[in-house]
Amino acid sequence: MLLWNLEARDLTLRYTWKISRNASDVKTNLFVTVGDGRAQGRGEAAPNVRYGETPQLLREQFQTLQAQGLDQVATVEELQQLLQQREVLPALRFALESALVHYLCQKNNQTVPQFLGVQPVASAPTAYSYPIMDPGKIAAFTKEHGLHRFEYLKVKVNQESGLDMMAEVAKAAPQRLMVDANEAWQDPDALMRFFEGLRKFPIIMIEQPMPSALQEEYLYLKKHSPYDLFADESVTDHADWDLLQQQFHGVNMKLMKAGGYLNGLSILNKTRAVGLKTMIGCMMETSMGIWSALQLAHGVDLLDLDGMLIVKDEPFKLVREEAGRLYPVAQP
Repeated sequence: MLLWNLEARDLTLRYTWKISRNASDVKTNLFVTVGDGRAQGRGEAAPNVRYGETPQLLREQFQTLQAQGLDQVATVEELQQLLQQREVLPALRFALESALVHYLCQKNNQTVPQFLGVQPVASAPTAYSYPIMDPGKIAAFTKEHGLHRFEYLKVKVNQESGLDMMAEVAKAAPQRLMVDANEAWQDPDALMRFFEGLRKFPIIMIEQPMPSALQEEYLYLKKHSPYDLFADESVTDHADWDLLQQQFHGVNMKLMKAGGYLNGLSILNKTRAVGLKTMIGCMMETSMGIWSALQLAHGVDLLDLDGMLIVKDEPFKLVREEAGRLYPVAQP
C-alpha cells in the first residue's frame, strides 16, 4: 500500500504577474507526495482559474480519490483507471501521475526519460516573460532582472498598451520576441492592425491572440497573419487536430493542461504528426513542475519555462538557471 499526501504552499512572486485577464502577487500551488517508506515521488499542481481550477477544488478532488481507493494504486495504469472514474481536473491529474512516475523511477533505479521512452536533455534555453506593465518601467525591469541573458523573450500584451510595450522592450533588449495576448482580442481585423505595428520588431511568434471559441476567426487569421500563430488555450488535455492545423502554426503544450506526462507526450507527438511546430510552456510553477517539463524538451522548437524564476524564494531548487539555460539538478 502506498501513502499519498497533498499539501498547499503559498508562493510569493517577485513582482505582480499581470496578463490580459488577471493579475496576482501570490499563487497557491498543491504538492503531491507518494511513497512506501523506502522510495518517494513528488508532483506539483498549479491551479489555473481559466480552466476552472482552484486550490480548494483540487483538494476536494484529492480527498474523493483517497476515499475511492487511491492508496491501492501501484501502477500508472491503475491510476489512469481510477482517474477515469472520477472528474479530476488536469493540474491535479498531472501532480498525481508525475508523483507516481517519480516514485516508480526511484524505486526501480530508472530515469524519467527511460520510463517515458524519450531522449533526455542536459540543458535547454527558456524564454523569460514580461508581464503587462507601464511601458515606461520596461527598461528598468529589463536591467533589474538581467534579461539580456535569455536567448529570446516573451511579452504579455493587451489591446490598450501592447504596441507601446513592444516598442519599449525592443529598445531595452535586442533579442527575438514572442508575443502572448492570452485571448485579448476579439476582432481579427483589429488584430491584423496590431500585427502591422509589430513589423519593425524581431517577432518569433504570436501566442493565442483571440479566445479559443472563435474558430472561424482563427481560420481567417492564419490565412492573413505574417507571423506564426501558436495555440495555447485552444489545446488543453485534448484538441481538434484537424481544426488546429487550419488555425495555427504551432502548439504550446503545458503539462498542467495536459494532465500528465503521458498525455503531454502524446500531444507533442500529435502536434508533430500534423505538421505543426512544438512548444512547451508552464503555469506559475516551482522547479518541481519545470523539472518535469524539461524531461520532454528534446526536439521541441520553443520553451517557455520561466515560472520558477518568477517565484520568490523558490523552495525546491530542482532546476538551475544559468545564462538563460535550465539545468535539471535533482529528481522530485
